[in-house]
Amino acid sequence: MLTLRVLLIVFGAVLVALSLNDVFQSVVVPRAVGRRLRPSFYMSRANWAMWPRLSWWFYARDPDRREDFLATFAPFNLVLTLMFWSFLMLIGYGAIFFAMRENIKPELASFPEAFYFAGTSFFTIGFGDFAGNSGWTRLISLACGASGFGVISTTTAYLFAIFGAFQTREQFVVSIGARAGSPPSGIGFLEVAQQTGTVASLAQIMRDAQRWAATLMETHLAYPILAYFRSSHDYESWVGTLGTLLDAATMLLSTVADSEGEAQLLHNIARHATYDLARYFRIAADSDDSGVTLKEFNEACDRLEACGYTLRERESSWARFVEIRGTYAANLNALASFFQTPPLRWIGDRSLLMPHQKP
Repeated sequence: MLTLRVLLIVFGAVLVALSLNDVFQSVVVPRAVGRRLRPSFYMSRANWAMWPRLSWWFYARDPDRREDFLATFAPFNLVLTLMFWSFLMLIGYGAIFFAMRENIKPELASFPEAFYFAGTSFFTIGFGDFAGNSGWTRLISLACGASGFGVISTTTAYLFAIFGAFQTREQFVVSIGARAGSPPSGIGFLEVAQQTGTVASLAQIMRDAQRWAATLMETHLAYPILAYFRSSHDYESWVGTLGTLLDAATMLLSTVADSEGEAQLLHNIARHATYDLARYFRIAADSDDSGVTLKEFNEACDRLEACGYTLRERESSWARFVEIRGTYAANLNALASFFQTPPLRWIGDRSLLMPHQKP
């Protein structure tokens, strides 16, 4: 009997420690953290493994409603995660209280009563129908209440950080969408700049894009739930925007004459973001395939020439294009596939595009 009570206390303490560590790593630590001792990570991955399948099951022939359904995942999973942390801690504290039930007045008759006592302590309700009558049970009751207060206060700040980072991300996504055509693409981005007479401002836009890509990488690694939040605008997503910027920088580096400058820095930062994010979500792809055919490349060059750009020699440009795009294309497409983002020119599953939108 004593052994069983010791095991219950050890089990409860481990569960509480595991939950508090998960909260600390997910909410407080402002950087990418390990996954091994974080139950919420595996819960989120399991939920996401199911969610896209359900979207196709429910709305196979309605892409708009399917996109709306996918957009509910991040808010739903965020709330579920907060409930999950609380539930794990209540189970843990409940197990400890049940093992020490003789030191609680009146004595706890079952685990559900221990769970209830843990809940009133955790949420600092304090009905008073149960109370510890020894030093240890009173101390653990206080620890349970402190845990609840800490989790609720830190997760409230966490929500503000999440939505603040989301708004910052989406403001830039929308601004690039306006500059990159519909649906947005790297080629469209360069075309619009020429058509609107804003080519001279490309360097400043790329500096802004460098800061955005760096912020994206830091916030989405520190708060991975952000990656699941979808844009509210058609054919726009953070993955698509990242790909649009990378493709525009790649065309400038490989094909457009005298245009490297800030494009090289943008390529370095954005490529780094695709690699780190794909590796974190365990979807990194080891491939140097550019994902673009020579015919598609030539069509893109024709469009750039038609709107006024001076291009380098085609054969050497193609070789350079394949080399540069091969450094990020596989990871970019892996991210697009994993997050089920709307397909764009050269990005994601382009077989899903409408016929008039195909490259």
